[in-house]
Amino acid sequence: MRLVGTSDLQARSAYQPTIHHQGDRWIAYIGHQGGTVAVPDPVNPLTGKAEPNGTSIVDVTDPAHPKYLHHIPGQEGKYESGGAQMVRVCDGKTLPKGDRNAVYMLRAVGSQGHEIWNVADPENPVLVTRLGEGLKDTHKNFWECDTGVAYLVSGAPDWRVKRMAQVYDLSDPAHPVKIRDFGLPGQEPGSTGPVPTELHGPISTGPQGNRVYFGYGTDKGGILQIVDRDKLLHGPAAPTAENLRYPEISRLMMSAFNGAHTTFPMLGMPIAEYAHDKDGNKRDIVMIVDEAIQSECREPRQMVWFADVTTESRPMMISSWTVPEASGNFCERGGRFGSHSSNESMAAVYYKKLAFITFFNAGVRALDVRDPYHPKEVGYFIPAITAATDKRCVKLEGVERCKVAIQTNNVETDDRGYIYAVDRANTGLHILELTGEARAIVGLP
Repeated sequence: MRLVGTSDLQARSAYQPTIHHQGDRWIAYIGHQGGTVAVPDPVNPLTGKAEPNGTSIVDVTDPAHPKYLHHIPGQEGKYESGGAQMVRVCDGKTLPKGDRNAVYMLRAVGSQGHEIWNVADPENPVLVTRLGEGLKDTHKNFWECDTGVAYLVSGAPDWRVKRMAQVYDLSDPAHPVKIRDFGLPGQEPGSTGPVPTELHGPISTGPQGNRVYFGYGTDKGGILQIVDRDKLLHGPAAPTAENLRYPEISRLMMSAFNGAHTTFPMLGMPIAEYAHDKDGNKRDIVMIVDEAIQSECREPRQMVWFADVTTESRPMMISSWTVPEASGNFCERGGRFGSHSSNESMAAVYYKKLAFITFFNAGVRALDVRDPYHPKEVGYFIPAITAATDKRCVKLEGVERCKVAIQTNNVETDDRGYIYAVDRANTGLHILELTGEARAIVGLP
């Protein structure tokens, strides 16, 4: 992998990049976590003002020379208690009831709610509406642009967990319509007994695939939940245990050591080894990525897992993959080491061929997933630290020890084949491309 271009993102802690093709431009919308103790509100050079971390808008039409266009401030707060982490974008002409001249950006604002902006003019975004305000937490949303259905990770005040799902009809973003609340039985208001692990994020296959894959647990007690989308949207909405069970097809219970940060479906994958088998030469696969939480390896290893869900009632793990720690002495480098997330674009350039996984201080990794039973690394890139890179600290016998380390957090790709990795420790955006044999796998010139 090769570095093409960078943006310092005003030295803001970055979480989620979404790349959108707007007319003849490519625009990156990047969600940020809150500020640090040292710099709670970085100065925006475009305005000269100190602003709480929110959403960066960057023109990446020329990936070698990205141009910072605008910053939309987010919620006051430090680290995960502030900012505006999650970003999704849909064209108004694609949404069933949207303004055809609009481009809508959905973002989670800190822990309190969600907002929709019109970013048709990315230098001058306009707020459209707010929804779900007064929440306990927010996180990793998913938005179906062709239907408008949005799965918002929220924390309804009366639920027993800080993160569950609120399903909305955002086909007309100016007039949101709530469909229902959703979670695991035992999380709903008024329930008793043990509380199941909280939601991290869903991914939908839309009406054609009729499935939503929910990931719970982040770094422990993980659950992959397979849900019938039609039953979720049209079944009884009252949050009772029976109604919450109704759309569920099955669950894959993971180890207490590992969670489900990202649940990425790769359905109908042709498996070359099984090409001559009478049955099963195509398989439905879900790639599950955990999130490392503790710095300097003070927890079980978080990694990438592949589940075969061809027989949906009985999903099973078939393989796993991790960066070998000794390849870079990553436990000693400082900060987190372990997986965090994958790209989520299903554009043909990479889908079912290569996946890109962030591994915090081990950078971003390119995996050949054409044989999900034997995933193979074919490239990687670890950014260099800069003067803006923030330190990460651990306490050992009451004494704090701090190290400066890259913390590559999330990654996304665009239809041109560029890879966008952003850094949690204020090191900015790194735009990458494949080289050599890795590039040949997907047929890029």
